[in-house]
Amino acid sequence: MSIEQEQEQLMIEIKGLSKSFGNFQALKGIDLSIKKGTVFGFVGPNGAGKSTTMSILATLMIPTSGYAKVDGLDVTEHPHLVRKKIGYMPDFFGVYDQLKTDEYLHFYGASYGLTKPERDALIPQLLELVNLSDKREAYVDSLSRGMKQRLCLARSLVHDPELLILDEPASGLDPRARIEMREILKELKSMGKTIIISSHILPELAEMVDEIGVIEHGEMIAVGNISNIQQQLMAKRLITIKLANGQDQLKVFLGDHSLVQGMFVDGASVQVQFSGNDEEQANLLRSIIEAGYPVVSFHEAQTDLEDIFLAITRGGASEQ
Repeated sequence: MSIEQEQEQLMIEIKGLSKSFGNFQALKGIDLSIKKGTVFGFVGPNGAGKSTTMSILATLMIPTSGYAKVDGLDVTEHPHLVRKKIGYMPDFFGVYDQLKTDEYLHFYGASYGLTKPERDALIPQLLELVNLSDKREAYVDSLSRGMKQRLCLARSLVHDPELLILDEPASGLDPRARIEMREILKELKSMGKTIIISSHILPELAEMVDEIGVIEHGEMIAVGNISNIQQQLMAKRLITIKLANGQDQLKVFLGDHSLVQGMFVDGASVQVQFSGNDEEQANLLRSIIEAGYPVVSFHEAQTDLEDIFLAITRGGASEQ
């Protein structure tokens, strides 16, 4: 595939993107590419640079250096064209309480130049998509937080954008509302939308996204699918070796192993922090058996998403 063809498949292209506020550097030269049709999770602690990056993509902020492109359009050079392609849902959304739900969507549809017949045809579809059809005549201020969140999502879809930028869309929602939001995002993905979702909670993104990007202190520290991120961020594996006897002797035996970073005895088991790959882990087991130790079981502990997030948020950053 040629470079031109690869670029045609990209919805987002970010190179060397930096943003400073006085002496504070919010972004430090990040690079990121997102293909069309991808659901991308943007994760990091509060203040890491997620909202700054998304604001630049939404043409609400000008970068200090570097560039960001949406479907080949530079967000700084062609902001009006970019805005036609994006639907942006900020983390603090605004609603007009004295409007009914359908009036609210009519207002935004008219703002994007849709005629009344177009809006009359579109709004029932949007309300059905976000499960608010029965709230069409309800005033916005009577809606629950989850309903308002879904209404703002419908608002961001009113002009049929190719890219959705959703900043903390599940923030403050109860478990049922989170599930409803997740199902809506799956439906949008099936419609071919490219979606960027930010969160400071990795587990809530795991079932929604194709790839994630991890940002901390304004720097991209990992990009890939969940399993790749796990491998990049959790270099040390925790291996549990259960023996019939000889736990203390095994600890001594492994003491000089170059890939063993730490050990402790836990009853009949020895817990080993191991920095090798799968083949090296197999070699470790072979050496233990050949040395005559009675191995009952040998397995790697599965690192959960909370552990990965703790590895990501090593101290966090100050709030932006």
